[in-house]
Amino acid sequence: MVRTFDVIVLGVGGMGSASCFELARRGRRVLGLEQFPLVHARGSSHGHTRIIRTAYSEHPDYVPLLRRAFTLWYALEQRTGRHLLTGCPCLNIGPVNGELVTGVRASADRHGLAVEDLTARDIASRFPFQFEDGYEGVLEQAAGFLYVEDCVRAHIDAAVAIGAEIHPEERVQNWTATPGRVSVTTDREIYHAAKLVVTAGAWATTILADLRIPLTVMRQVLLWFDVGCPSGDFRRDCFPIFIADVPGGPFYGLPAIDSYGLKVARHYGAPHLPDPTRVDWNLVPDDEVVVKSFLNLHVPEHTGKMTKGQVCMYTLTPDKHFVIDVHPHHAQVVIAGGFSGHGFKFAPVVGEILADLAESGRTDHSIELFRANRFTT
Repeated sequence: MVRTFDVIVLGVGGMGSASCFELARRGRRVLGLEQFPLVHARGSSHGHTRIIRTAYSEHPDYVPLLRRAFTLWYALEQRTGRHLLTGCPCLNIGPVNGELVTGVRASADRHGLAVEDLTARDIASRFPFQFEDGYEGVLEQAAGFLYVEDCVRAHIDAAVAIGAEIHPEERVQNWTATPGRVSVTTDREIYHAAKLVVTAGAWATTILADLRIPLTVMRQVLLWFDVGCPSGDFRRDCFPIFIADVPGGPFYGLPAIDSYGLKVARHYGAPHLPDPTRVDWNLVPDDEVVVKSFLNLHVPEHTGKMTKGQVCMYTLTPDKHFVIDVHPHHAQVVIAGGFSGHGFKFAPVVGEILADLAESGRTDHSIELFRANRFTT
């Protein structure tokens, strides 16, 4: 007998777990399918911490979604009793009138966000950074970091607690859509549902290949460096989250919150790959060399010994904005992908949007920036 649900969610990482929770919260019978063990390290939703910020350099239209995301993360904390979000200022550093700092100011100006402008000398006087004249900073307080694996687990546990069914290590082989119904075939069973939500991460490159959305995959390396423990210079009460737009970067980092020390990574810059099967999950010497060069030049007070490393993936669109939409050929299928290395912070509001689209085909959230047809029209 084929089992039937209201909604099937393909992929139970950051976005899929949030979608399962939101749909179950609305009383839907939900099945979430995940090809790997739950809260795994073979996708994009791992690495201990993720930055969340409000004065968004990428585009001012993200700001209302970020405000909603903060609210929903705190609501999830209250529901589950888990600490998921820690406040910490975010320092954006880049060339005077460069894309990063002007983007932050544009979002702050449009939405009335409080930010502080700093010169390169101001930055050096307050933090253990060194940037030459010609660089400037924009500091915002409405920022912090999320404990990424805990966030995914919290959404999964909250979804299951209110009736969702989540199947780990069950690989989807194909899906089909006919008027009024979708069918999903896995390596175990066939399932039917009224609606389908595809949050497949890097595997959207194959699962949604028919849409010809130009998605690519990028291998990303997260590294941690010893700064001495305890070290007041790099604790989160003294040291901010940072994003630095410099040659060979940009780079981002988070303060030392445990014995592993300072977390730093290059944001973009690695080769574009056609699909996730091409990602090398092993660390190589060059991974440290790139980040260490940045630290030696701009954070010279760090002690420098690498303590930990981890590999993850970005799934990129050409413009680095998300894809969130109803499938152009199947009204009962909703798609979300191409989060381009800056999506995790939005997970609960993306879950809300996808639940809206699955239920009614529309949402009150502004998602025009994310329409799938922007690459074909």
